[in-house]
Amino acid sequence: VGAGEERAVVKNGEIKIATVMSVTLSTDHRAVDGALGAELLVAFKRLIENPMGMLV
Repeated sequence: VGAGEERAVVKNGEIKIATVMSVTLSTDHRAVDGALGAELLVAFKRLIENPMGMLV
């Protein structure tokens, strides 16, 4: 998990500044299927983007 850093992004056709964080998951495909790892990252992204969901 990388630290959040400000980067230029395009939103609605305009360049804006957004805080972006990089996340990488490395798995051994003999133990964990890649699709299962992808599901984990999707759930992680959903929780990070909406932290109130962790409380409910």
